[in-house]
Amino acid sequence: MRRNRPEKREVLPDVRYNSIEVQSFINRVMKNGKKSVATRLVYSAFDIIQEKTKKMPLDIFLTALKNTSPIMEVKPRRVGGATYQVPMEVSPSRQFALATRWLIAAAHARSGKSFSEKLAAELMDAANNQGAAIRKREETHKMAEANRAFSHYRIR
Repeated sequence: MRRNRPEKREVLPDVRYNSIEVQSFINRVMKNGKKSVATRLVYSAFDIIQEKTKKMPLDIFLTALKNTSPIMEVKPRRVGGATYQVPMEVSPSRQFALATRWLIAAAHARSGKSFSEKLAAELMDAANNQGAAIRKREETHKMAEANRAFSHYRIR
């Protein structure tokens, strides 16, 4: 285990929406350091959302993030030779990390033409409480609920 935690880096807000969440999402979409490609993909997905819903894409994005953020998750804890799945509350930073990870993975798994279209569709579905990312959150919550009996083994 580490002696000290590295300090959190400050993420500057994105250019178009002046939002730290959007910039962090762009950073998550980015592959091989190609930030301009990731930015173009996310903004084009937002443009598709704007076309289809006639609403602000930022609102839909934030709603999708809120809907996919898990409240509880399970963490393994070893007690006397047995490993228990202990339900834990999820910190806000981890909620954001998991939600973005699930949204991007669900978008990649979709069938469609371009990544922008797939991402736009997944964000709109998540904003309406549908889609693979929402299913993943529900699955996580079910696991935590099923293992509620082991909640007295809380980890710090």
